[in-house]
Amino acid sequence: MKQIGFIGLGTMGAPMASNLLREGYQVTVYNRTASKCEPLVNEGAQTASTPHAAAEGKDVIITMISNDDSIREVFYGQDGILGALKHGAVVIDSSTISTGLVREIAAAVTEHGGQFLDAPVTGSKPAAIEGTLVFMVGGSADVIESNRDIFDTLGKKLLHMGENGSGAAAKLAHNAMVGIHNVALAEGFAIAVKSGVPADKFLELVMNGSAGSKQAELKGRKIIENDFTNQFSLALMLKDLKLASALSDSTSVPSPMLGLAKSMFQAGFNQGYGDEDLSAVVKCYEAWIGQKMGEQAAGKKD
Repeated sequence: MKQIGFIGLGTMGAPMASNLLREGYQVTVYNRTASKCEPLVNEGAQTASTPHAAAEGKDVIITMISNDDSIREVFYGQDGILGALKHGAVVIDSSTISTGLVREIAAAVTEHGGQFLDAPVTGSKPAAIEGTLVFMVGGSADVIESNRDIFDTLGKKLLHMGENGSGAAAKLAHNAMVGIHNVALAEGFAIAVKSGVPADKFLELVMNGSAGSKQAELKGRKIIENDFTNQFSLALMLKDLKLASALSDSTSVPSPMLGLAKSMFQAGFNQGYGDEDLSAVVKCYEAWIGQKMGEQAAGKKD
């Protein structure tokens, strides 16, 4: 069975590595905060003290890193991945980073004798735990197929988007819509609740009407219940919206709704909600209307 190095054990990475272990893969893990490796060691993982050590001799290296600066260090740093690649090793990067950096790293991996796939995911923490992620992948179709077993372990669907960089571009365009949909949901709640409509009744309408969305399904009850436990953080969504905005600028695509959503997430971040779930953007609206969404619910007295 393939030997895998897994680097980055955050909200998404840890359950992904756990699923690989349960499937019987030999997995060596690395995380900058070493304590995050301990639960996986209990599941059978080996640990490495550097990205270089995690990648050395491995058939497949999977990275799930939060931002461009951190992933540069993981690949190009003194103890980085590039110097450890064995010939033919496959690097699968599931981070959400800029398309330019993806193409740069893909070229560097190729120069070092490896093969590269940019394979960001959608589905957030529950899907990572359940192994039902959706992958959008840029790179060689042959390399994808030779690693189909890994993708099938971690997700329910894989979409080949094209050459290297296309997976990253698709993820940024997708997350632009996620951010916009979350702001639209929060704004709709605010208008309805401030007008006296019970929040739960309004959500029921949304879920059965033309305004229904995956974000309403995933985040509607969290908003009503004032539950902002982190499935995908507001700070990471803001980072993705900034990357999407830069991509839209580079392609000369007008993106007014993206700009507005980015401003709302920036406001939420500035107010201290960065470590909460991205649905916490609704708190900006709650401050404006002077009440929490769940305070106006069917059967509740004002």
